[in-house]
Amino acid sequence: MNTFKKTTLALAVFTLASGAIAQTAPAPAPAPTASPITANITITNDYRYRGISQSNFLPAIQGGFDYAHESGFYIGNWNSSISWLSDYYGNGGGGAQSGLNVTAPVEMDFYAGFKKELIAPGFASDVGVLQYFYPSKGIPVGNGTAFANPNTTEVYLAQNFTFGPLTGFVKFSYAMTTTFGNVNSRGSYYPDLTINYDTGILGITANGHVGYQYIAGTVDGISNDKFSYTDWKLGLTKDFGGGVSAAIAYVGTNAKKVGSTYSYGSPQGKDLGSAGGLISLTKTF
Repeated sequence: MNTFKKTTLALAVFTLASGAIAQTAPAPAPAPTASPITANITITNDYRYRGISQSNFLPAIQGGFDYAHESGFYIGNWNSSISWLSDYYGNGGGGAQSGLNVTAPVEMDFYAGFKKELIAPGFASDVGVLQYFYPSKGIPVGNGTAFANPNTTEVYLAQNFTFGPLTGFVKFSYAMTTTFGNVNSRGSYYPDLTINYDTGILGITANGHVGYQYIAGTVDGISNDKFSYTDWKLGLTKDFGGGVSAAIAYVGTNAKKVGSTYSYGSPQGKDLGSAGGLISLTKTF
């Protein structure tokens, strides 16, 4: 699930200063028009979405593309390898029916929206819709599993800001459907804040993030709020030029236990929201 890792809500803004040209020099050729289509591919040691590991602390490969029109309209797709659904129904998983042969190796996100600097330069407003889709086989949804369809639709509203070397955004996401498999969870929401600071040193940007995932609804009279939690991240991003960047971060959550088990637990009994380090390498085309 992509906290919006897409290029439409990029974690850092880098400015390249060009040298002056003498008056006697020939006029420079017009700069090439930037393509409205960009693509990206990432390799990471762990796929964390809103602080929760989606790959059971194992590496993941990710990538997608974006189309951005000059009017402010954009559309895109982002994908990642995952294991949390097959883990949930596998031996030792949290599913009411464990030991099933569930196949769901990929998360596919489709999104579209409108992003424009309506307030002032550097203050882009962003509104859109995001569909999380999990191609899967063997999930017994609605068969006494206490598990809803994992496919989720969210609408979101974000406000980007720029204050010199400090950039970031505040965002509010609202679930129009059940949320990532939680029964009766329509109306769940996720407000978050991301801040980036361009240090001016070797192309390094410091990153900070905090968010709150609220899970709405009740099941058999018991509130889904037990699955709500706060997540956070502190990290650094390094721009190597040529569309290549690397990031390191420390992330975690305060996700609670439900009884004697973790609310977001792995088949091995580990807390998928526990604090841990992330390393990733991204190439943007």
